Amino acid sequence: MTDAATSAGPASAGPARLRIPIQLRWGDLDALGHVNNTSMLKLLEEARLRAFWRGDEAGDALPTAVFDMSVLESGGERATLIARQEIEYLRPVPYSQRPLDVRLWIGAMGGSSADICFEVYSPIGDDEAVLYARATAVVVLVDTASGRPIRWSATEREAWAPYVGQPIEYRRRTAGR
Repeated sequence: MTDAATSAGPASAGPARLRIPIQLRWGDLDALGHVNNTSMLKLLEEARLRAFWRGDEAGDALPTAVFDMSVLESGGERATLIARQEIEYLRPVPYSQRPLDVRLWIGAMGGSSADICFEVYSPIGDDEAVLYARATAVVVLVDTASGRPIRWSATEREAWAPYVGQPIEYRRRTAGR
């Protein structure tokens, strides 16, 4: 993990949340000068990887980091797949050299799936935290040989239990709009 990620950990207010600083790259911007919608998916993926996969240095791992590299590399017995993603953009994300404050928790935990919830805020230390986007990614654990879903282990459930909270409630468009 990067030095910036060492400050990641549970947020102090409300249900336990991981706070993961995610650095923007100049290439994340579009012609309008804000983070492109497709780049947001990559930023959320980076936060998810930091939250759930152990790095090379065991001391840098977050308490939710239960997967080793065998889940990421081909040839492993298990893999995680994204079954669904939803993003609600609330404000354009401007470029900053300081990392965004991505807050992450689990909105629902099934037998083999989990709804990973995200809130993307302005960098930590800004005078006022600005919420740019909310998102949910449904992650499914599968057996790589059969392609069928498999259950989360007791170890995974135990590590994630403090971070299970309410799912995101998205605004819906009214009929006729």
